[in-house]
Amino acid sequence: MMPNLIDKIGDWNPQLFRELKGRLKFFNVAIAVATSLLLQLVLFSYQLPQFPDDTWPEHWEHIFLTLSVIFVFTLLVAGTYLIINDLAKEETRGTLNFIRLSPQSETSILTGKLLGVPSLIYLSILLAVPLHLWAGLSAKIAFSGILSYYAILAASCIFFYSAALLLGLFSRSGSSFQPLVGFLGSSVVLLFLFITMVLASSDSNTLNNSTAWFRLFNPWDVTNYLFPNLFHISDGSALRNLQFFYLPLGTSVVSVVGFHLLNFGLCSYGILQVVKRNFRNPKGSIISKEQSYLLVAFCQLMMWGFTVQTDLNNERWDERVGGNLVLLAVYNLVLILSLIVVLSPHRQDVQDWARYRHQGVSSRKNLWQDLISAEKSPALVAIAINLTIVTIPWLVWVSLTSVFDANNDQTWLSSDIDRFKVLLAIALSISLMMIYATIAQLILLLKTPKRSFWAIGTLGTAMFLPPIILQFLDISSSEYPTVWLFSTFPWAAIQYCGVTTIFMALLAELSILTLLNFQLTKRVRLAGESATKALLAGR
Repeated sequence: MMPNLIDKIGDWNPQLFRELKGRLKFFNVAIAVATSLLLQLVLFSYQLPQFPDDTWPEHWEHIFLTLSVIFVFTLLVAGTYLIINDLAKEETRGTLNFIRLSPQSETSILTGKLLGVPSLIYLSILLAVPLHLWAGLSAKIAFSGILSYYAILAASCIFFYSAALLLGLFSRSGSSFQPLVGFLGSSVVLLFLFITMVLASSDSNTLNNSTAWFRLFNPWDVTNYLFPNLFHISDGSALRNLQFFYLPLGTSVVSVVGFHLLNFGLCSYGILQVVKRNFRNPKGSIISKEQSYLLVAFCQLMMWGFTVQTDLNNERWDERVGGNLVLLAVYNLVLILSLIVVLSPHRQDVQDWARYRHQGVSSRKNLWQDLISAEKSPALVAIAINLTIVTIPWLVWVSLTSVFDANNDQTWLSSDIDRFKVLLAIALSISLMMIYATIAQLILLLKTPKRSFWAIGTLGTAMFLPPIILQFLDISSSEYPTVWLFSTFPWAAIQYCGVTTIFMALLAELSILTLLNFQLTKRVRLAGESATKALLAGR
């Protein structure tokens, strides 16, 4: 019966047939079945003597809760490890290139990997579902809540497994490093689940802050919300007070579960689009410039959605609002720096793009259109667009918000001068990030080996060396405020510098940015001309 079923699956998805045929062998299946049944027996036998006959509902509650924890950690941690390790082995054996050349669609291949690689884990979990479901119903847990838990768990598996596919495709930098990628990836997932699980099970926690979006990727918060009687938390689940742009999502189970599923669905879809883009072209950039715009816009929407609703009458500004804004700034800094690394093309790509433009092959295209969307063009315009997307919410917040500071009994951003200083600081940060992007692109155009290493090292030195020096010399920003204006954190000097000082620093940075871009334009033009001459000479 099993071979016939696998053959029918092969007609629908050949890649899934390949994965199942290699894994669903008698010995492997027997181990998975025996492990699952033995675990259920041990769990049932261990819990039974701890409860008298009149406390059977509590007995079933503990079984249900224990199995819920096992499901989350087994599926997400073990499944992530198997997928990353499988792709690493395929790359080492060279079979991944044969899969790329197969006539199957990317969707068919990726679906086969997602369903086939963790198939033994699926089997062991499915064997435990009847006991889990029976325990939940015996503990008088609503059937709709249990189904909602299964839906959230399935959606989280799709998200984490999609991320594992992406990581596995880009773990081909060296054969000595590949065996560790699966272990590192699953360890990160385990650490994330453990930390967020502790936060979800703690008292007096809240999800109305800029870190809330990341916690939603752990199904434990919604598990706490769906089964409140299983947890002994005085304030209840943090999801009960969840708001998104002041929308009270936590008041309804439907809105909470729906929002989780929507979040998982959108993120999984985006990751799978990136995986499909790079599956056939492993040497290309991870994401395209158009995809980066959508990524940055989506991140701003989600992070600001959980940040704007802060009870300013009950919270000190520096504890809630200030902390949220600092975290937002750090998230965006990491996001933009990552995009600089990902989107900036190397010397050969820029040379090819410049040669085609020099020859007039792409004369019908507008130069700006190339800079906005062409993959091999310099990434400066794309980085500027992403910085604009990041800046828009800040401008709206600065324009419409007047924040009360309980420490000084005054209103922060209370005057136009304060707002103008913040706007100048935003412009200062943008110009600083554009300088970093230009420096990275200039280094990637060099002929020296390991250009990526030199670019990352140079940017890291430029960003973090000034603050380190200030801390090492025990110099505060109040003593030398202008030094902070040219470091990674120019916001630190806002409260110590006047408008004139910040404006002069902005002019200095714009002058540096202009000179760097002039040099970059010159190098790109020369690269196109030299490549054209070499091509014509070769003819």
